[in-house]
Amino acid sequence: MATLFSELPKRAFKPLPLGTVKPAGWLRDQLRIQADGLSGHLDEFWPELGPDSGWLGGGGESWEIGPYWLDGLVPLAWHLDDIPLQTKARTWIDWTLTHLGADGWIGPPTNHADKWWPRAVMCKVLAQYAEATGDTRVEPAMGDYFALLAERLPVEPLFMWGKFRWGEYLPSLIWLAERRDFPAFGRVAELINAQGYDWTDHFTYFVMEKKIRSNPNLATHVVNHAMGIKYPALWSLFSGRDIDAAGSDAAMAVLDRFHGCATGLFTGDEHLSGLNPSQGTELCAVVEYMYSLETLTSWFGAVPHIDRLESLAFNNLPGTFSADMWAHQYDQQANQVQCTVAKRDWTNGEDANIYGLAPNYKCCTGNFSQGWPKYVSNLWYGTHDNGVAAAAFGPSVLETTLGRLRVRITEETDYPFSGTVTWRIESPGTARFPFYVRIPTWAEGAQIAVNEESPAAAEAGTFHYITRAWANGDRVTLSLPMILRVSERFNGSASIHRGPLTFSLHIGARWNQIAGERPHADYEVYPTTPWNYALELDREKPESSLGVEERPVVMPCFTELNAPVHIAAKGRPVPEWIMDGASAAPPPKSPVTTAEPVEDITLIPYGAAKLRITEFPVTG
Repeated sequence: MATLFSELPKRAFKPLPLGTVKPAGWLRDQLRIQADGLSGHLDEFWPELGPDSGWLGGGGESWEIGPYWLDGLVPLAWHLDDIPLQTKARTWIDWTLTHLGADGWIGPPTNHADKWWPRAVMCKVLAQYAEATGDTRVEPAMGDYFALLAERLPVEPLFMWGKFRWGEYLPSLIWLAERRDFPAFGRVAELINAQGYDWTDHFTYFVMEKKIRSNPNLATHVVNHAMGIKYPALWSLFSGRDIDAAGSDAAMAVLDRFHGCATGLFTGDEHLSGLNPSQGTELCAVVEYMYSLETLTSWFGAVPHIDRLESLAFNNLPGTFSADMWAHQYDQQANQVQCTVAKRDWTNGEDANIYGLAPNYKCCTGNFSQGWPKYVSNLWYGTHDNGVAAAAFGPSVLETTLGRLRVRITEETDYPFSGTVTWRIESPGTARFPFYVRIPTWAEGAQIAVNEESPAAAEAGTFHYITRAWANGDRVTLSLPMILRVSERFNGSASIHRGPLTFSLHIGARWNQIAGERPHADYEVYPTTPWNYALELDREKPESSLGVEERPVVMPCFTELNAPVHIAAKGRPVPEWIMDGASAAPPPKSPVTTAEPVEDITLIPYGAAKLRITEFPVTG
């Protein structure tokens, strides 16, 4: 087993320091909405992040919520160059770095039996902060803390959440080892793996094939799975075992098979919940799955991981927020026809499905902020041949040094709503460097062109490679065929996809405020139009049944009113498809027979549809 950092394999891609990539276009506007919503203001009114927080030296909450919030606030503040947000983040981090224990302890003192878990999150925060600011206090603080772990874990082992989330330490351990030698590196890695839950075994011999109804525990917990997906492959860097190397892809495959959703997410209303699209998924699972995929991409560079990352970012992440990002759900549903305080066939409480400040548990209110900012951080990577890779897509600006020149690359696109992506290169002279462009696995027939040259075919599921002496004003244009695709879902139902977007029925929505004060209030959402339709659909040639209309991107774009893509479809009402308690019953088995007349219906992106049907029965 490799225990020295120098013995670890080389990353597929080199992460770029926080601040190297800036959002632009609609993506910057989306981060601005986030900053003007809960993410940027929680500490001003929410007691868990108020001045009494233990992470500010007070007697209040001293566990995970402070680090969770900072894990998103730091990249949000520096991506936007937002000085007030940066000042907020510095206040918290300065307290941490000026109150380090003599033994290396980080954070407030605690008697909590699960003391190690929240510090794994805080290490991720400190690493991002150091990249953004160059703060020289961070590296020695983290080195001392890891030395403390090496000393204390044998007598105070990982416990509860820390035991199941042990792999959250690995990215920070490696981050520090990439910058300086520290003796505790190999020892800490070995200890946390030995004391942690065996996720490789869990996913290789997966037995949780149905909704968890008895003995829910930390091994069945949805967020632990979203985090644990990355652990086998990351641990293979140390172990060298093939079973570990294959373990993360095995994890995604079994979760898709037994608990998967149309968007590539999996269900878990606290615990794994099966294939019924009316089961919920916790918001923390969405953002942690995104972070797992981002981490795996850096090390292994697999195109399907990035495809799935984009699907979560453009569907599930916006789908669980109000347009102004002042309210979120704890649990979202693929088939979500009302959001009310009501008992459901879930482990979670009755308010888990409403939009609000902190429905059900408070963890998601702290943790959701990392979703969009970390997506921006992982749009681009460096490469080992001194080039760059455009991995995930979104309007952005990259500034870095390539070929000994300072280069600025501007990515112009309305993606994921359209399929054209253009990169414009600015430099003070000619710079020779490789340029890699991901071609999604769904993009058969993609083409790429440099300047006015004839377009070249770009193979789906690969990174297209271009190397040349780049001059100021050069541009690269990628044309992705946004062909309609159909996937078969629960009970033979169908879901519609175009590019990275999954589409849902546009259901009229009425929002009723039920608690709190605006802007951070709680809402129930009721349908004002029918939802129980079966699609008239040619599965083999969906374009013959569906008509696509692209519209200008108007912010906020993830709303029913401003959805930038509409699909015109035909559907027939299915009267026997009714409510099952407070949720839609499972879709009836397809093909369905109904005597109801055909109606025109509209599909919009999942992320824009706060009420939705995403897995449709299909007529015969």
